[in-house]
Amino acid sequence: MSIHNYPPLQHLADKAPNQPVHVLMVCMGNICRSPTAHGVLEHMVARAACAITVDSAGTHGYHAGEAPDARAQSHAARRGYDLSAQRARRLRAQDFTAFDLVLVMDEDNEAAARALCPPEDLHRLHRLADFCNKHATRVVPDPYYGNAQGFERVLDIVEDACEGLLECIVQARAARAPA
Repeated sequence: MSIHNYPPLQHLADKAPNQPVHVLMVCMGNICRSPTAHGVLEHMVARAACAITVDSAGTHGYHAGEAPDARAQSHAARRGYDLSAQRARRLRAQDFTAFDLVLVMDEDNEAAARALCPPEDLHRLHRLADFCNKHATRVVPDPYYGNAQGFERVLDIVEDACEGLLECIVQARAARAPA
C-alpha cells in the first residue's frame, strides 16, 4: 500500500502497446541522484522485461560529459547497479516532449525543470519520491557533500520509488482503452 497517492499518469494509457515509455531522471548536476535513479530503474526494467527506456539529466551543466560521482557508482555497484556508462548532460526544453515522464529529485530541481517545461507538458513533470511506498518523503536528498550514509539513503529511497513507479506505469499502460 502506497503512503502517497501516486501522481496521475493517464497520458501513458494513450501510448500504443508496442511503444516504450520514456523516463528521464533529473537532479542538479546529474552525477549522484539522477544517475543512481537511472541505473536502478534500468535494472528493474530489464528484470521485469518492460518496454521502458531510461535516461538522466541535470538542471545545471556543471558536470556535462562526466561520469557519475565515484561514491555514487561504488554504492550502486554494491547493490548490483552499474552506472559507469552514464555521462552527465543538462536538461533541455525538448526533453519534455521527448520523454513521457520527467522525474525530479527535490523542490529546487522541480522549480528549475518547471521553468524550462512548456505549459502543455507539465503533466509529464513529477517528483520521483512521490512514487515511494515505504518512505514518507517527497525528496531524494542530495548526498554530494555528505558521507556514505547519504548515498545509501539515496539508494533506499530510489529503490522504493522505482518499484512504485514501475507498478504505476504498468497499471497506467493496462488502463489503455481497447482499439
